[in-house]
Amino acid sequence: MKHNRTHPEFDSSGSRRDFFARTSDGLLGAAFAWLFSQEMFSGQLAYAEEAEHESTELRQVYDLKPRRPHHAAKARSVIQLFMNGGPSQMDLFDPKPYLNNMDGKPFPGNVEEIGNQGTDDIGVMMGGRYKFARHGESGMWMADILPHTAKMSDELCLINSMWTDHPNHDNALYKIHSGRLFMGYPTLGAWTVYGLGSESQNLPAYVVLQDQLGPPKNGARNWTAGFLPPLYQGTPFRPTGSPILNLKQQYEQPTEVTETARTLLSSLDDIHRSKRNYYPELESRIESYGLAARMQLSASEALDLSRESKATHAMYGIGEDWTDSYGKRCLLARRLVERGVRFVQIFMEEQPWDSHADLAENHRGACLRTDKPVAGLLQDLKERGLLDSTLVIWGGEFGRTPTTQKSANGYSGRDHNMQAFTSWMAGGGIKGGTTFGKTDDFGHKVVENPVSVHDFHATILHLLGLHHQKLFFTRSGLEERLTGIHPPRVVTEILS
Repeated sequence: MKHNRTHPEFDSSGSRRDFFARTSDGLLGAAFAWLFSQEMFSGQLAYAEEAEHESTELRQVYDLKPRRPHHAAKARSVIQLFMNGGPSQMDLFDPKPYLNNMDGKPFPGNVEEIGNQGTDDIGVMMGGRYKFARHGESGMWMADILPHTAKMSDELCLINSMWTDHPNHDNALYKIHSGRLFMGYPTLGAWTVYGLGSESQNLPAYVVLQDQLGPPKNGARNWTAGFLPPLYQGTPFRPTGSPILNLKQQYEQPTEVTETARTLLSSLDDIHRSKRNYYPELESRIESYGLAARMQLSASEALDLSRESKATHAMYGIGEDWTDSYGKRCLLARRLVERGVRFVQIFMEEQPWDSHADLAENHRGACLRTDKPVAGLLQDLKERGLLDSTLVIWGGEFGRTPTTQKSANGYSGRDHNMQAFTSWMAGGGIKGGTTFGKTDDFGHKVVENPVSVHDFHATILHLLGLHHQKLFFTRSGLEERLTGIHPPRVVTEILS
């Protein structure tokens, strides 16, 4: 009988083509299966709890249940007050007398040292636009356009030595939020919730409060979960009207009926899930629907600012022309962390701090909108005993140059500066009344105790009880981390 050599099963020639055609049931197939299983069991296996029984099958679970930190945490929640556009360090927190004396004179060095994309639009040296004074027992320097924040100076740690990797808004925003210069990576809030879950099962773990004037630059990419399960991305609340639509049920029914229906639905979900193991998207979807149902019972109360006293509203500037919008969001942030929400971000619109022209008026307006609400938030958290467990972060994506930028209005604004900027932290294990790091005489470059974005992130994670090396998600065989490949350092000098 003559064999049909055109079929690989009967081909004894041993060609390379035939070998690779049949490797699916050999060594290469085993390798592929192993890699595929790593994808299936990726991510939170670093947090896998001990199995109740040795024979229990290991299965990936994505949910928002609280998880144990790597070490004792100082903070249990974060409120990030993000100042879109790049506030000017030498005009707000880092006074430079020598720069003031150089006002209107040419830059004394090579203009290419400014570090921006071009040199044609670099003008002359520009001194600080506001008066500075020392505040609190710490004697912290602060500009006079921040009178309310200045009263809380002994709670703050100013980090004057921040630096980043890119002078463009888009890339610098990706960096400060996700630790990378490109889109598509999980943000700090997503990593935090992925690592710790949430203490509240009836509210989103990660909430984003946007401005009524519009979304920030880069929009949802500022709070994306990236390659993490979508369950961990930020949940935007509406800036006007009801923060969340459809919270009220369409019709009333007895509580017992509602609970019975939800118990039945949960059982059906478990049956559906059991037949579809290793499907993280399904886990995330079921958890999201469950959270939406639970929010109908508790979210309305949490979002109702009318429950707060008139004195509390006044503390945040609610009802005042300049501060009403930002004040409401700061008060809502306090109510959310008080109820166990893990991470809250407050954004302003597109780029309110981007002062390429008329910096004096630009920053004055931004401070009028935010200064009183921010101080009110710190004071309120402190009075309620929440500041010790809540880490408050203030800052933008980069700083400003010591030189002016040519514009139609002359020499009145500053360009982007990636080589130095100021952020501050308060509460949650931070040493208050501290000023850390130093810039040169122009506020242009960091010269002492530099703090990179990865250092910044590692410090925040540390305060939350997470080790930046141990918090990872396995993707395509790589252990992805918020802080990248090169190990950053936790800035222990600013910790209490």
